[in-house]
Amino acid sequence: MFKKLLLLGLVSGVLAAVAALIYQKIYTNSLGADFSAIVKPVNIVIVCTLAGLLASTGYGLLTKWLPRAGEIIFNFVLVILTFASILGPFATKLPLEVEMPELFPGLTVPMHFFPALAWFTIKPLFIKK
Repeated sequence: MFKKLLLLGLVSGVLAAVAALIYQKIYTNSLGADFSAIVKPVNIVIVCTLAGLLASTGYGLLTKWLPRAGEIIFNFVLVILTFASILGPFATKLPLEVEMPELFPGLTVPMHFFPALAWFTIKPLFIKK
């Protein structure tokens, strides 16, 4: 089970990172707002991969400790943490020389949902009830 969870976290994290990088490219090309110096692609990959691995670890621990309610509690906690994480982009103070800073949340807020979406989407392929 541990190997499945590790693989689930890794695959979902990488898929979330790919989605976030594609979204960043589309956002930049569509609006002309380039935040790649602030939101670096390597950081996107690292954060998304870690988020997937942490989600799998949390799922594994909660379902082990609370076999009946662990999955429900995990889903609730993951969604709450995902929504709470969007406060970061709104609180970020960008340097004065950044053009169109008002578009920064539009780039970064959706990216915060990609790890959870990828994890929930990929989970049935790895964990079957």
